[in-house]
Amino acid sequence: MKATPMAEAVEQAVAALDFERLRKEYWDQDEFVFLGGFLPRSVVEETLVPQVQRLKPELNRNFIPGHKKGGSVSYYTVREKAPEFMELYRSPVFIDFLSRLVNARLMLCPEHDPHSCALYYYTEPGDHIGFHYDTSYYKGARYTILMGLVDKSEHCCLVCQLYKDDPTRETKELSLVTKPGDVVIFNGDKLWHAVTPLGEGEERVALTMEYVTNPEMGPFKRIYSNLKDAFGYFGLKALWKRA
Repeated sequence: MKATPMAEAVEQAVAALDFERLRKEYWDQDEFVFLGGFLPRSVVEETLVPQVQRLKPELNRNFIPGHKKGGSVSYYTVREKAPEFMELYRSPVFIDFLSRLVNARLMLCPEHDPHSCALYYYTEPGDHIGFHYDTSYYKGARYTILMGLVDKSEHCCLVCQLYKDDPTRETKELSLVTKPGDVVIFNGDKLWHAVTPLGEGEERVALTMEYVTNPEMGPFKRIYSNLKDAFGYFGLKALWKRA
């Protein structure tokens, strides 16, 4: 069976990496690394960006005063209507690369996790998210892979603070523009990060993919996670779309 264009692009991207240099950088930066141009911009704009635009009517707008404003499309909708993203998220080559990078066997999130492979839209002035961790409510670690898809902004960028909780090191702040195909990889419990407010007439869209070392979650943390997802990201209707 012939590989799809997305599968071929992922295989070529992983093969082209200087893996040992990348792994050293990832661990030196306390489980964080930025890969500029991981996927060719042409592949992203021809294969993924059309799906981003097609899913715009599906997004759930959310606003938490003092913390975040923006739009989100959950894993359930992405899985149903944009299979190209599933090819990337579920790619054995990509998962193997990530597992070797973080020194742990990574697995897909359970099918009932709306964050597994989701889209985040910044489309209105002031859209942003304040500083936070991608806290894992699973019994194991959770890793976030963020990929830039649309970046038509001079103001909206990803801000990361490295070593924030390491008393032996000075905090280092990075402001990253995530162009189409750029990738950020980090341990969700370690990176303090935010997205700065969008300006007038601008647009930013990013894909996030989550992987775990243990897909189990306690019942009380599951309830808390469900409520946070419903009210902070994907809306109450997402609770009824579980597999």
